[in-house]
Amino acid sequence: QEELDMSMYPVESIRNFSIIAHVDHGKSTLADRLLEITGTIAKTDRNKQVLDKLQVERERGITVKAQSASLFYSHEGVNYLLNLIDTPGHVDFSYEVSRSLSACQGVILVVDANEGIQAQTVANFYLAFEAQLAIIPVINKIDLKNADPERAEKQIEKLFDIPIDECVRISAKQGTNVEKVLQKVIEKIPPPHCNTADPLKALVFDSTFDHYRGVIANIALFGGEIQKGHKIVSAHTKKRYEVNEVGILTPNEQPTRKLYAGQVGYLIAGMKEVTEAQIGDTLFLYKQPVEPLPGFKSAKPMVFAGMYPVDQTEYNNLKSALERLTLNDSSVTVHRDSSLALGAGWRLGFLGLLHMEVFNQRLEQEYNMSVILTAPTVPYKAILSSAKLIKEYGKAEITIINPAQFPDKLSVSEYLEPTVLGTIVTPHEYIGKIIALCQDRRAVQKDMLYIDEHRVMLKYLFPLNEIVVDFYDALKSLSSGYASFDYEDAGYQAADLIKMDILLNGNPVEELATIIHNDKAYATGKFLCERLKDAIPRQLFEIAIQAAIGKKIIARETLKAYRKNVVAKCYGGDITRRMKLLKRQAEGKKLMRKIGNVEVPRDAFIRVLKRQTDK
Repeated sequence: QEELDMSMYPVESIRNFSIIAHVDHGKSTLADRLLEITGTIAKTDRNKQVLDKLQVERERGITVKAQSASLFYSHEGVNYLLNLIDTPGHVDFSYEVSRSLSACQGVILVVDANEGIQAQTVANFYLAFEAQLAIIPVINKIDLKNADPERAEKQIEKLFDIPIDECVRISAKQGTNVEKVLQKVIEKIPPPHCNTADPLKALVFDSTFDHYRGVIANIALFGGEIQKGHKIVSAHTKKRYEVNEVGILTPNEQPTRKLYAGQVGYLIAGMKEVTEAQIGDTLFLYKQPVEPLPGFKSAKPMVFAGMYPVDQTEYNNLKSALERLTLNDSSVTVHRDSSLALGAGWRLGFLGLLHMEVFNQRLEQEYNMSVILTAPTVPYKAILSSAKLIKEYGKAEITIINPAQFPDKLSVSEYLEPTVLGTIVTPHEYIGKIIALCQDRRAVQKDMLYIDEHRVMLKYLFPLNEIVVDFYDALKSLSSGYASFDYEDAGYQAADLIKMDILLNGNPVEELATIIHNDKAYATGKFLCERLKDAIPRQLFEIAIQAAIGKKIIARETLKAYRKNVVAKCYGGDITRRMKLLKRQAEGKKLMRKIGNVEVPRDAFIRVLKRQTDK
């Protein structure tokens, strides 16, 4: 491959931008057209979501990873280098979006002419607005017969204060007007503020692992230049590396001689360990230290789930697979964990349920690992009141991610649960049902705004554990799929939490303990007992399955014993004869129950702990 000379693109002719939008509003399709127009990829009919490379993304038709590509475009006789980042649209991946925005100076905000502004559009707009980026509104899908671009323009003007005449109407699928978007990008978005004469300063904003070449880091240069053979140092680990290759992504890797300030590309520098390429890290030349860039706030996991290998012999393979995958998806947090029933494993923190499913699917597809995922829980906090416990933990406020560590009510002054501020955008005819659903989930209404005569935006404060499992599905089915939902972290609030134990014949089973709100305890206890009754195999003695809060039993199911028909040999005769035989059997069963212990088989655990999809 011939190496490109990047020095013909000075800082003034570079534009870095991302495409942001709600799910399915046509971000990746617009990216395809931009790649085609600039001649980065050949024009064929097969170009559908070229930047979605992962198998998961192809199957589900969603973007999971932000992907970058460099485009060359000449406008009015000047050659421009445009660095485009295509971002995901789901709320679970908003961390990817905020990370991508840090490497950009402007954004293209895509709105579907058919659907208008949705919850995610609002959230992503504010991310870009807070980062003070130039915003180019684009109205997509004008080729659909139900498209109403005027309505979308009015909504943009009302909600975002962007004048109507700034909106560009396009159809990304057919390529109508897409050239105009590129011209807008060059006019509206400022070039990056940096200088090639400064010392090298590069931000690592993404990284992947290659079996042959080690870690490939995606970098944005904020100053200086970098080439093969340079000695560089990471500000985070203080380790030294020699650069083996630099280049740009035209979605595929294209090596170049040098990269200059303001450009975005990739770098391979013999990093062997997955932990070395920290996302948000700053790289600089050896002996020329610079002030590190602010980096990113680390992602806040919203949902925790236990992950265990199906077979303990697979533990080490799963460990290396996890390390590689968490490099590529840095928003997953990993803690070691072990359980009596499932063996050694990990407690993983995810940004949401979709994130958890996608992560699990990628483990299976990319690394052939099948794992057991336990039911998702959210991180609670407790403020301790007993001096002994405070001394033990070293602080008064502790975070609980595993129900087994839940402290007793006597030693705690209050429990806190995480809350989120949810935004729901819905057609107005569904308002009644949606408000009822939110109240059922213990939500507090904060705001209600009519975007136009058909659309309403509702703001609610939700407890996170109420929306984590199936709120989104319930919302979609109530509103025939028209409502959209987005949430952001809103801190912790005091809550009446309790720990519910499951007892089998009076012995607690610690894997099945759950932390739950007092109001929902009875229903959940009953539900868990019923599920266990189906999952545990019958024994020769009766088993009492109970849900308990402290000493108080709130639900019970009884698993009847197998028993021999001891009165089969009595034909007629006196009743006392039958009673004697039955009494003898009952005594034997009682003795067995005293000495027999209930082994819960592993697959029964998995059936109960797995996500409750059949509610």
